[in-house]
Amino acid sequence: MIKFIPLSLLLLLLHSSAAPTPTLSISQQFKEAPQFYNSPECPSTDHTDDGSTVHVAMTLDAAYIRGSMAAILSVLQHSSCPENIIFHFVTSASSNTFLLHDTIANSFPYLRFNVYPFEDSLVAGLISTSIRAALDCPLNYARSYLADILPTHVRKVVYLDSDLVLVDDIAKLAATPLRDSILAAPEYCNANFTFYFTPTFWSNPSLSSTFDDRKPCYFNTGVMVMDLDRWRDGGYTTKIEEWMELQKRMRIYELGSLPPFLLVFAGKIAPVDHRWNQHGLGGDNFRGLCRDLHPGPVSLLHWSGKSKPWVRLDAERPCPLDALWAPYDLLKPPFSFDS
Repeated sequence: MIKFIPLSLLLLLLHSSAAPTPTLSISQQFKEAPQFYNSPECPSTDHTDDGSTVHVAMTLDAAYIRGSMAAILSVLQHSSCPENIIFHFVTSASSNTFLLHDTIANSFPYLRFNVYPFEDSLVAGLISTSIRAALDCPLNYARSYLADILPTHVRKVVYLDSDLVLVDDIAKLAATPLRDSILAAPEYCNANFTFYFTPTFWSNPSLSSTFDDRKPCYFNTGVMVMDLDRWRDGGYTTKIEEWMELQKRMRIYELGSLPPFLLVFAGKIAPVDHRWNQHGLGGDNFRGLCRDLHPGPVSLLHWSGKSKPWVRLDAERPCPLDALWAPYDLLKPPFSFDS
């Protein structure tokens, strides 16, 4: 099993000898978020593994830090028990992990969190080029390694992408019954599932038979509830890596880290209401045009796709739904000298 040291521990060990970390540029300075408190009926926060704690995992990098800050704020603001949430941030070991840690700590000084460095080399040799360069970032594959990265006492985690905001209590999502499944996520069985794999895959009976005896449906890996104990016991990281190795030889898909998840889990996941992933708001992977919400209620808005709301807002060419993301933006205005 791969061993990772939480950055919080590294900070304690290296504090006396570490060189001063550079400050963020003025265009990437963030405001301090308000502090949120538990409702009176919330369980005590004295114990982190008694079932009352919600563990949230996210990746963290400089390119998406603005989205990450908004996502964190939205989770806390809509939680009944925000003090019972622990965040687990995974960042590339080659990035300025100290700076990313301090950025989170400065805006959320009360937040319970750890930062874990992820070695890009674990997947660099397994990644095949896809239809959008951003999908080829090694950190995009870190979700496949969460069971190894996070401490073993973290048995269940909600994984969230950085380009989303919640407008509902994350504890409801975390309480999704997994039953015998490893993952829970909203399924979209009306999507054309064949689209996610190449003709080479579908024309090879030994490959296409992977989906025999199950009804495979598309699901978005940006919002998942994961049983890490079962993942570890079943060796699911290895199963995903095996498909990635085959992809390097045969080109059986085109779309980054999603298809290996579909190959291993599609048709086997626990269902989640669609309200928990109103995805695709960033448009498709080619043009990123504006999109509307899917029919039905909304608990989570997800700007998956090429365009991100903060980019469109800065360019003064926002889509209508970007206005729903803007209230969670913690970026300081240019030339702000607030402490």
